[in-house]
Amino acid sequence: MEVNTGHPRRWGILGVLVFSLLAVVLDNTILNVAMKTIADKTVGLGATQSELEWAINSYTLVFAGLLFTFGVIGDRTGRKRMLFIGMALFGLASLASAYSQDPTQLILARAAMGIGGAAIMPATLAIISNVFPPAERGKAIGVWAGGVGIAVAIGPITGGVLIEHFWWGSVFLVNVPIVVISMILIATVVPESRDPKPSKLDPVGVVLSIIGLVAVVYGIIRGGELATVASAEVLVPTLFGLAVLGLFVWWERRIDHPVFDVRSFVDARFSTAIGLMGIMFFAMMGGMFFLTFYLQIVLGFTPIQAGALMIPFAAAQLIFAPLSQRVNERFGAKLSAGVSMGVVALVLASYAFMDQNTPVVLIEVIFFVQGAAMANIMPPATTAIMESLPREKAGVGSAMSNTVRQVSGALGVAVLGSVLSSSYRGGIAPALDGLPAGVQHAAGESIMATMGVAQQLGERGQALVQPAFHAFVDGMHITAAVSAVIALIGLAVVVRWMPGKPRAAKHAERREPVLSSSSG
Repeated sequence: MEVNTGHPRRWGILGVLVFSLLAVVLDNTILNVAMKTIADKTVGLGATQSELEWAINSYTLVFAGLLFTFGVIGDRTGRKRMLFIGMALFGLASLASAYSQDPTQLILARAAMGIGGAAIMPATLAIISNVFPPAERGKAIGVWAGGVGIAVAIGPITGGVLIEHFWWGSVFLVNVPIVVISMILIATVVPESRDPKPSKLDPVGVVLSIIGLVAVVYGIIRGGELATVASAEVLVPTLFGLAVLGLFVWWERRIDHPVFDVRSFVDARFSTAIGLMGIMFFAMMGGMFFLTFYLQIVLGFTPIQAGALMIPFAAAQLIFAPLSQRVNERFGAKLSAGVSMGVVALVLASYAFMDQNTPVVLIEVIFFVQGAAMANIMPPATTAIMESLPREKAGVGSAMSNTVRQVSGALGVAVLGSVLSSSYRGGIAPALDGLPAGVQHAAGESIMATMGVAQQLGERGQALVQPAFHAFVDGMHITAAVSAVIALIGLAVVVRWMPGKPRAAKHAERREPVLSSSSG
C-alpha cells in the first residue's frame, strides 16, 4: 500500500526537507560575499588569501569526504535521526563560526559545519524516496531541486544585505534560527525510515571511501589554489586518492555485504545519470567560476546587485524543476536530457562572446535559459539514480549523487580555474612590464590582485585597469569555450547511453492521473 500511495503528509514533509536544506545551500553561496570583510584587519579577522580559501575549502573537504559514509549510516540507523543530528551539528558549528576570534578557529568551525552538512544532504533525498510513490517521486525531486536553485540565488543577496548592515559573523548566525525551526519541524512532521534488513557492517569499505574521497578532493582543492594541475602537491594526493578508490571498488566487489554494490554501474540508467551529472557540474561550476569577477569587477556591480542578477536563474529553477519529470515522461530521458545538455553547451559558449559592453538584459535572458536547462537535467538524473537502487538503500544513492556533484564541481573550478588563471597571466604581463619585479608577480596573480595593486599605485595604477579587464575577458572567453566543449561531451554521453522513452510510456501517461488521484 505504501509503495503505491506514499505517506499521507508527504508534501508537508517535502516542505520541511526543502526548508532544512536552505541553511546548507545558503551557506555555500553566502560566504563568498563576506570574504573581503573577513580579510579586513579592522572589522574582520585579518585573514590572508590562503586562510580565506581554507575557510571555504575546509567545509568542502569534510562535506565531500563524509557524504557517502553518512548516507550509509542514515540507511542503517534512521534517516530522520541523521537529519536531526546533522542540523544540530550544523547550527552549533554556525554559531562557532560567527564568533570565531581568529582565522584558524573559523577554518575549524567551517570543517565542523561540513560534518553537519554531510549528514543533512543525503538524508533529505533518501526521505523523499521513501515517503513518495514512484509516480510522484520525480515531481518531488524537481521541487527539491527548485528549492536548491532558489537558495543558490538568494545567498549572495542575503550575504550582501547582512554585510552592509551587520558584522561579518551575521552570515553564519543567520543559519541558527533556520536550524532551530527545522529541528522542531523535523521532530514533529518527518517520519523515521531505515533499511529494514541492513547487511553486516563494512568498516573497511567505509574507511577506504573516506580516505579516497578526502585525498582526491584535497588534491583538487590544491589544484585550484595553485592554478595548476601539474604540481606534485596536486598530483600526489589526487593519484593516491584514486588508487584508494580503486581499492574500494575491488573490495566492494569481493565481499558479500558491500557498503555500496558497485555492480549498480552495470545499469545503464544509473551509470549514465551519474556520468551526466558529473560532466554537467564540472562544466557548469568551472565555467561559472568567472561570473562573480565578471559581474562585480569588469561590469562594476556591487555584491548585492550581482546577487540580484541571479534571480532569473532561480526563477527558471522554480518554474521548470517541478515540471521536469513531466517533460521527461512525455519525451523520454534521452531527448529531454539531450536537448537540455545541448542548451547548456550553447549557454556556456555564449559567455565567450560577452565583454564590457554586453547589455544586462541579454545576460539576464541567458541566466534564465541556463536555469531552465539545468532544471531539466538535474531532477531526472537524480530520480534515475535514486530509482536504480532499492528504496532501502536510498541514503547511499543520495550520497552518491551529491558526492559526484561536489567532486565534479570542485574539479571543474580547479581545472577551468587554472585555464582562466594562466590565460590572464599571459594577457596582463605586457601591462606590468614597467613595475618592480615583486609588484609584477603579485599583480599578475589574478584580476583581484591587479586591481588591488592599481588602487595602491593611485593615478599611475589607473593605466592597469583596462588591460586587466581585457586580459580577464579574453581568459573568460577561452574558459567558456572549454567548458562548452565539456558540456558537448555530456551531450554525447546522453545520445550514446541514456535510455530512450519506453514503449509503454504512452499508456503509463494515461494511467498516471488515476494513480496520482488514488495516492491522495
